[in-house]
Amino acid sequence: MNEPKACCHGAGQPSGAMATDPVCGMTVDRHTAKQHVEHAGRTYYFCGQRCSDKFMAEPSAWLEGRATPPAAPGTIYTCPMHPEIQQAGPGDCPLCGMALEPMLPGEDAGDGGEVRAMARRFWLLVALTLPVFLLAMGPQLFGWRLPAPWDRVTGWVEAVLGTAVVLWGGAPFFKRGWNSLNPWRPNMYTLIGLGTGVAWLYSAVAFLQPGIFPASFRDLHGQVGVYFETAAVIVALVTLGDFLELRARRRTGAALKALLGLAPKTAHRLAGDGSEIDVPLADVRAGDSLRIRPGEKVPVDGVVLDGESHVDESMLTGEPMPVSKAKGEPVTGGTVNQDGALTMRAEKVGGETMLAQIVALVAKAQRSRAPLQRVADRVAAWFVPAVFACAVLAFAGWAWLGPDPKLAHALIAAVSVLIIACPCALGLATPISIMVASGRGAQNGVLFKDASSIEALRDIDTLVLDKTGTLTEGKPALTGLLPLGDLPRERLLLLAAALERPSEHPLARAIVDALDGETPPPVEAFRTLTGRGVQGRVEGRTVALGNARLLDELGINADDKAAQQAETLRGDGATVMFLAVDGVLAGLIAVADRIKPDTAKAIAALHADGLRLVMLTGDNATTAGAVARRLGIDEVHADVTPADKASVVTTLKSEGRRVAMAGDGINDAPALAAADVGIAMGGGTDVAMESAQVTLIKGDLGAIARARSLSRATVRNIRQNLFFAFVYNAVGVPLAAGALYPVLGITLSPMVAALAMSLSSVSVVSNALRLRKARL
Repeated sequence: MNEPKACCHGAGQPSGAMATDPVCGMTVDRHTAKQHVEHAGRTYYFCGQRCSDKFMAEPSAWLEGRATPPAAPGTIYTCPMHPEIQQAGPGDCPLCGMALEPMLPGEDAGDGGEVRAMARRFWLLVALTLPVFLLAMGPQLFGWRLPAPWDRVTGWVEAVLGTAVVLWGGAPFFKRGWNSLNPWRPNMYTLIGLGTGVAWLYSAVAFLQPGIFPASFRDLHGQVGVYFETAAVIVALVTLGDFLELRARRRTGAALKALLGLAPKTAHRLAGDGSEIDVPLADVRAGDSLRIRPGEKVPVDGVVLDGESHVDESMLTGEPMPVSKAKGEPVTGGTVNQDGALTMRAEKVGGETMLAQIVALVAKAQRSRAPLQRVADRVAAWFVPAVFACAVLAFAGWAWLGPDPKLAHALIAAVSVLIIACPCALGLATPISIMVASGRGAQNGVLFKDASSIEALRDIDTLVLDKTGTLTEGKPALTGLLPLGDLPRERLLLLAAALERPSEHPLARAIVDALDGETPPPVEAFRTLTGRGVQGRVEGRTVALGNARLLDELGINADDKAAQQAETLRGDGATVMFLAVDGVLAGLIAVADRIKPDTAKAIAALHADGLRLVMLTGDNATTAGAVARRLGIDEVHADVTPADKASVVTTLKSEGRRVAMAGDGINDAPALAAADVGIAMGGGTDVAMESAQVTLIKGDLGAIARARSLSRATVRNIRQNLFFAFVYNAVGVPLAAGALYPVLGITLSPMVAALAMSLSSVSVVSNALRLRKARL
């Protein structure tokens, strides 16, 4: 009898009779597995023929860490440095020449294949370049010269290996450089391709036909110098720079991978006859009935059809307490079912799930362009033509004024200028910081929709806050029960809960919930008195609960002391109800939307951060004032409509303030969109999150202070990167052109220029990665 297959959530290999399919990750029974394959002396088990075929086609890739599957047809690719560039399928960016990557990672997206391929390519280039370098530099470094015919043999070795490195290893650079010329969009690969191409072509002609060169190209020994080693070393170093950049981008994607890892790989789908089959998550459709066993993750967003359990929703709320789930209640993909089996109906699948939307927000923010990027873009527009001009001037200057051989020195200077001025550091300065900051924000419960919000948040001086759901819990709860007679508090609560149990009013739910699961006694002769309250008999006693009008109707007097106590409770923002037992006023019950436990601490931190706090609410002025006094809010606007909220934000902006708005409801959407930075609470509506530029996953106001700290650190990091890039080029270009030669007699070799160019990119990437450890 076949045991049902289950998704393996653990990291290790199942023991005993179970094994893990290395392709899809499902757990299969070794005895009943449909397919098994012998490879390298070991047996691997598969759930079906498709997985077996994939494994046999490339076993090493799956065993080394899950091969990266090809992107689905129609996948949109974009440039990590120029997100406005988008196309269907892979390719190169026409602006900067960098390889495009998918806008959104797939659930099976891996990083090992591309990074490993780039690493293998680099080390192969090193193996080919090292002999070329040693053969070319040996005479200069060690003073030895090989006798004929070995000098010609080593020359051929140098030429063949150098040509292989340039034409094979540099092929991607030449292709990107050529593409940048039509239309005219020169970039760093234009400079690299031109510099290495000129050096190689000159060397090839000089090696094969040295007799065609004039005396000005010959050294003291009458030889025409070749620069195969220069071109080869440049290609190897640029490849190293590309590898480091690729690895850095993959490291910044760790936040996305962690989020994607929250979803299971398979789901248990129920057929019409009640049978169960395991299917990949991608095959789940809206309307499917799914089974979730205890300890498994909820596969997609949906609603419970049958069963009761507790679900760990900490990935959404940050709260460690599991949430009770029963028939008709919603569940979210990626959360963990705990102690009971559930049957659910899938409602949102694929890119519609909340988890997928969070991933999309992070991915979009990582590729968006900060306003500071415009500085780099403006510089890049004239940078490449200016470098061409500097290279031409350097060539002309050395050819006219330089030492013999003049043209050889002129060529070296021009190639050095082209190589050292490669604008990769300038282009990376902003995007790499934004990518790291977006990932760091996601790890701390803050999702940035775009790069401009990361930069703008640091300049905010006024924070506008919605009350309900942002400062408060968003649902009424029992906040006070004041006995006025002989009956104790516990007895009064039991009587009130018994009376309110048949009611569906939110205030009634708050009183019943205050029993913490205790079952109240039954109520008899229950009546709802519209606009006044409820009445009935509980355990033989006549009980009434409602407002002052109900007391007047029943002929029950509330003395001045009781009236004063009720007014005090109202002043604290509570709704007050009078509880009468057997015709006598027995107590006061206060119900309010309680302030979140961490709100006061967050407000204090925001005040300490220099922000002016403004509260907007559609609630009455008394309740709003009470909340504002308790929290120390600077300014309050009560009884406002959604349009009024947006108007308040617009007025504050017209006064010259930089305004952020934090809210969670549909009624907050206009104000969120009107603010300089809209901040949505994670537990709020989809409309609010779509209208905002920042989302607080846990709904924690304290995250705003952390987000502002991250914003300041990011902008500071970007400015440091731009400074490095500008200073590097301002110093490097004159040095490469030969500025030190008249003073110190020193010239900059193209190899040194290539090394300096790669180190500039490494410095920018390394500086950006420091954001991962910035104090927030």
